[in-house]
Amino acid sequence: MRNALVTGVGHAQGIGYAVAERLSARGDRVFVTRWGEYDRARPFSQSTEAPWPSVEADLGELGTAALVFDAAEAAIGAIDVLVLNHAVSESDSLETFRPETLDRHLAVNVRGSLLFCQEFVRRLGDRGGRIVFMTSGNSLSPMPDELSYATSKGAIESAMLALSGGLASRNITVNAIDPGATDTGWIKDDDRASWTAASPRGRIGTAADAARLVAFLTSDEAEWITGQVIRSRGWS
Repeated sequence: MRNALVTGVGHAQGIGYAVAERLSARGDRVFVTRWGEYDRARPFSQSTEAPWPSVEADLGELGTAALVFDAAEAAIGAIDVLVLNHAVSESDSLETFRPETLDRHLAVNVRGSLLFCQEFVRRLGDRGGRIVFMTSGNSLSPMPDELSYATSKGAIESAMLALSGGLASRNITVNAIDPGATDTGWIKDDDRASWTAASPRGRIGTAADAARLVAFLTSDEAEWITGQVIRSRGWS
């Protein structure tokens, strides 16, 4: 049994919610962060009350990591699994790019993630642990209309690799998952139909697909896997 902190949970169709469900089902104690203000602003979001102890947190704000870990430890005990599922995702291209948009993506997606890793390792001591990031396919194909988001995810992949080397001697694995196009509510009906038809598997990825991989990477069986971006994309 592990104690897991999963960020970016609250959207019922989302990957974070599925991860929390999967870890709970195997017997882990789970604490989650939510960002209701962000979820409510997304037209496809179906925010719901999570059945796990939780806290509202904007991970772009300095000081959030310590407050979240304090709350998590009070609720379920010392954390040994950190799943960084949160993200700001706003469309922009070079033509529509604004500095404040990039700043927000970097503050939440990159700086917030690194501060959570720092707090996690500081409190973990010598127990060993697991860190899992979420990334995207921007290193496989261009995302010209998601410039700030793609930039932040590229930084995440580089940070993951650096952390994996620095933390290996402390028995902490650090990996990232690219779940590909995942049907969490954002896909339009026309796109869903065409992507499904184009897939040799006959379907689009689901949040449960990503959750199964997170469960594996945070298990004892995956203790020799670190520093990897794992492409869980079904067929490409």
